[in-house]
Amino acid sequence: MLREIKSDKPHENCGNFDVHKIKSDKAHGMPHGMPHGMPHDMPHDMPHDKLHEECGVFGVHKVRDAATLTYYGLHALQHRGQEACGIAASDGQKLISRKGMGLVTENFKPTELADLAGMHALGHARYATQGSNIIENVQPIMVRSHQGYFAVAHNGQIVNSDKLRIALEQEGAIFQGTADTEVIAHLIQRASGNLIDKIIQTAKALDGAFSFVVLTKNTMYAVRDSLGIRPLSYGSLEDGYIVASETCALDTVGATYIRDVEPGEIIKFGKEKVESFYFSEKRSHNLCAMEYVYFSRPDSDLENINVHAARKRTGHMLAMHDDAEADIVVGVPDSSLSAAMGYAEARKIPYEMGLLKNKYTGRTFIQPMQADRERGVMMKLSAIRSIVQGKRIILVDDSIVRGTTSLRIVKMLRDAGAAQIHVRIASPPLISPCFYGVDLRTKAELISVRMNEEKLCKWLRADSLKFLPMEDMKQAFATNLCTACFDGKYLTPLYGAEQALQDVSSVQGGKIQEESKI
Repeated sequence: MLREIKSDKPHENCGNFDVHKIKSDKAHGMPHGMPHGMPHDMPHDMPHDKLHEECGVFGVHKVRDAATLTYYGLHALQHRGQEACGIAASDGQKLISRKGMGLVTENFKPTELADLAGMHALGHARYATQGSNIIENVQPIMVRSHQGYFAVAHNGQIVNSDKLRIALEQEGAIFQGTADTEVIAHLIQRASGNLIDKIIQTAKALDGAFSFVVLTKNTMYAVRDSLGIRPLSYGSLEDGYIVASETCALDTVGATYIRDVEPGEIIKFGKEKVESFYFSEKRSHNLCAMEYVYFSRPDSDLENINVHAARKRTGHMLAMHDDAEADIVVGVPDSSLSAAMGYAEARKIPYEMGLLKNKYTGRTFIQPMQADRERGVMMKLSAIRSIVQGKRIILVDDSIVRGTTSLRIVKMLRDAGAAQIHVRIASPPLISPCFYGVDLRTKAELISVRMNEEKLCKWLRADSLKFLPMEDMKQAFATNLCTACFDGKYLTPLYGAEQALQDVSSVQGGKIQEESKI
């Protein structure tokens, strides 16, 4: 069994999750480098046997130097995954791909891009967990058959992928890797009719959260799940089109935003025209709340709402519920800065850069090994002593998952001489696992399940702690949301995950119940 060690921050994933293979582990002691005082029953290693990946998808149709544009688009989406990337490109006659482990800049030099000639391209940046970081799982996934070649890149998580994979294997399908995307590719290949018919049949068979793009030698298809959980937008450039997970990537290549792909929609970018198809009569908008809270870049627009503006509103609303006396407001870089600005503006408290981020390190959740993540917190953040010393600080962060990063930041500010630290979280407590793409697998790993607000405040060694209420978060984002990780209200069947969660929770259950009484 693989023992995967998680970071404190959640990451979005577009991989596969086998709910039947979640297993409980006994405590294995305190990992090296853990801060003194961390509860010994805090889970640091959450076991998984399957791939979980965070993704950015970028497609180009009928634009010259498509592969080069895809390079820049993936660079703009690099925050969504930093461990592997790939580009498939077509000159209208042949479809070829290049993949590699690591950053976009590490894998695609001018010589590699020159090999990817043509006016059509599809790119993907991904995160992968320990044990599944293999080239077979790097996207786009290529399918080569007598019917023609096509490439697929995917963002999200297919909840019924295990069921589909077993059925496909029983029919003779052979899988090279463990990504959900390969299931999508097999379904498309085995469906009947022309390619749009195949994609419609495939989308109908999938349950969960997904945005995927299919590229042939001269046509591109953009597909979004009927619940609208994962984002996908498209725009125009020259005489062609760009598809991207976030609008910031459209801006990077100079494309003009047209609109979001609608829930349940398939957009076909053909030789002569753009066509729209719907694969589901039941369609609704339920964008993942964590896209606003954490994942997306602040210059992206989601459902026509700017991410920075939405986060700033959460800061305003945090301030409405607060009367803690403070000298300065400090945000945790980078995704919390907008909320910190909003808080400071609403309460007329100076906003200061009390924490400095080293821009040459990646997000801690991107690093699969626990020891790397712990060093990463110290490497990527430092407190500015001259600003925080002797000050009463409002510390604004976007979320608390496992609590370890927040604990270290509070300690860092204390060591730098902060007089008081009042922690304010610009989202509600995370209390439920996610099966739609955020890498939160069990309740046992969520510290807000294990501790109420008062106990968590003491554990963090903060002077006070407050979370943003659910209704305020919904009002700030002004759209229908998937909030399953905050309230446990899932939008689809979980295909056996309920029992697996019970199996995991039962091991920790006594301790969770015991702590909830404190």
